[in-house]
Amino acid sequence: MNSITKYFSLFFLLSSTCYAQQAGQKIAVEPGVSIALANARSSSISNIQYQLHFIIPAEQTAPIYSTESIDFKLTKSNHLQIDFKQNADHLKSITVNGKAITIDFKNEHILVDQKYLKPGNNRIEIGFIAGNESLNRNKDFLYALFVPDHARTVFPCFDQPDLKAKFLLSLTVPTNWKVMGNAIQKDSIVQDKVTTYHFKNSDKLPTYLFSFTAGKYTYLNKKMKDREMEFLHRETDSAKIKLSVDSIFIAHREAIDFLEDWTAIKYPFQKIGFVSIPDFQFGGMEHPGEVQYKASSLFLDQGATKDQFISRSNLISHETAHIWFGDLVTMKWFNDVWMKEVFANFMADKVTEKLMGKSTFDLKFLQDHYPAAYGVDRTLGANPIRQQLDNLQEAGSMYGNIIYHKAPIMMRQLELLMGKVNFQKGIREYLKKYACSNATWNDLIAILSKYTKTDLYSWNKVWVNEAGRPAFTYEIKYEGDKISDLSLSQTSEVGGQRVWPQSFSLKLVYPTYSKFLTVNAMGAKTIVAEARGLAKPQYILFNANGAGYGLFPVDKRMAADVYNIADPLERASAYINTYENMLLGKGFKPYELLVILLKGITVEKNEMNLRLLTGYMTNIYWTFLKADKRELINVLMEKTIWNALTEEPLANNKKILFNAYQNIYQSPEAGKRLYDIWLKQSAPAGVKLQEDDYSSLALTLVLKTDTVNTILKEQLSRTKNEDRKNRLIYLMPALSLDVKERDLFLMV
Repeated sequence: MNSITKYFSLFFLLSSTCYAQQAGQKIAVEPGVSIALANARSSSISNIQYQLHFIIPAEQTAPIYSTESIDFKLTKSNHLQIDFKQNADHLKSITVNGKAITIDFKNEHILVDQKYLKPGNNRIEIGFIAGNESLNRNKDFLYALFVPDHARTVFPCFDQPDLKAKFLLSLTVPTNWKVMGNAIQKDSIVQDKVTTYHFKNSDKLPTYLFSFTAGKYTYLNKKMKDREMEFLHRETDSAKIKLSVDSIFIAHREAIDFLEDWTAIKYPFQKIGFVSIPDFQFGGMEHPGEVQYKASSLFLDQGATKDQFISRSNLISHETAHIWFGDLVTMKWFNDVWMKEVFANFMADKVTEKLMGKSTFDLKFLQDHYPAAYGVDRTLGANPIRQQLDNLQEAGSMYGNIIYHKAPIMMRQLELLMGKVNFQKGIREYLKKYACSNATWNDLIAILSKYTKTDLYSWNKVWVNEAGRPAFTYEIKYEGDKISDLSLSQTSEVGGQRVWPQSFSLKLVYPTYSKFLTVNAMGAKTIVAEARGLAKPQYILFNANGAGYGLFPVDKRMAADVYNIADPLERASAYINTYENMLLGKGFKPYELLVILLKGITVEKNEMNLRLLTGYMTNIYWTFLKADKRELINVLMEKTIWNALTEEPLANNKKILFNAYQNIYQSPEAGKRLYDIWLKQSAPAGVKLQEDDYSSLALTLVLKTDTVNTILKEQLSRTKNEDRKNRLIYLMPALSLDVKERDLFLMV
């Protein structure tokens, strides 16, 4: 063989090994799902139907033998890549259009040569062992969680959001287990010690929304306004069950009612189902027909605070909103994953506003979103809301506080800019046009632009495509005791000059009255014309209504009066502005601000504001004070918090203060007090402590004492719920006095 022949032979060998052709292109066979592969497949593959059967044994570590068929239509026959992120030994057989073929598996992909395929309808049948990673197998239950690209870790598939498919699922499980999936359960067949459940064909779903759960659950169902709802849970605390179950069903009904009305689209999937999962990774996950929730977020006890009840309602509303925003209309590629999250948060907040009232909504919106968004956006590592994504395996990096918290703020400003009616019209058109399909952010902007005269493309550039926040400064001039000129300027904290078009309010405070001014900050400098001729104020509260986004000035004269401000929203905005300025070395130093906040816990009566204050206090105390400063103020803090707790008449506020005391205590006296409370299970007067609270207290105590084993072993014996017991057992090595045992835990 001459050298030229050898060269071409090697070239073709490498080509067949490293590439698979789809849609007329040569697509590299590489780990993950590249955008090139995704685009090639979405242009040539359609009408996908999966049929999956999983045989799930009772033993947690036993393999899950599975079978699958994939029916799909090809516009033309090409080489095919099927995603499967497992070792080759998990693949047992492959048949293509009735012909058994040799398994060709490389770089997380099953390769099917085009000679086995044809234009039109095709069927691929695969025998395999399911991967465990995303089936989250526990001792007596499991749940499938495939977002963002984890379906391919469990079964072979086209794992990208714009290849929606139907799923025909069957599960063989131990007979004493219950199951739930996206679709309605069709029938079940009992055979020896196992039961096989067959589900109806699902609605069209992307792979990340396909899901199921199986295990030792309690099954509940209710009919709510002609809607059948089903619920699986593992809670054993009868008090929690009695307090929570009805509320959980009602919250789902209310959220669905609101969203059907707001979107003008009826609930778009075949069933309503949800499952409560111990130690679930997130607050919830929006699989239609099988929404998954963290158990501790759903099941509340008599010691739960108002904020916890509101948070549960908001969580349920968030996951329900995804049914329309994300499930019905899905992003085309995961760089737009933020779209489903921003709409879910935004719509959940609207449900909260309707159920809780505008004042509670505004306060919760401010506290939920702004501090979390600022925590990233003020840093050099801040990312824009919309990011580039070259491979789906990196999609996990898309998630974070920017998409969950800055994006809803952006959307609220967009609604203010367009007006509520025009904004709603645009969203309804978007949902109707892309129902059961996929869309991009640019598709939405194109529709919304029809309902406003504002240049949304320019607005979009700074709010969505760039990172960071503005910093506001002001200039005020007087003629005598009257304001002659008041202006605000905004600059980017990092990078070149940019403008974030937005609206917010100023409050000019006088001895016996106040004056509110609306600021429409659409340029680098905004002249507040309304201020001309007004009397000289004692101080100005910037962003009084909490709607503006950025770093706002803080007038130090406000500190002496902040607790006299009547509106809880204004106080919260002042707290946030002051804390953000402190972080950047402006306004108050950490110790100064801690003293001011410490005074506040004795007079702040709003539950959500008290939680904000104590959170800021704890963070300043442990993060920004050196040890000598902490020692200087510790006794005062412990005494002030305990006295405030004792004198506070409201049970929820008492609970917040008790948690703050638990978080900051250092002295032996405080430790002895908390130990006695834990040992005797005797809470301070008016404070309701439940099993979870005593477990939390036990964990706090062991971090600061040398009696770890005694406390945790005793707490373990007191704990009744099996899942909570397992959690303590899991954590105990991490808190061991034995350094080797701790290190071994951290290495696992």
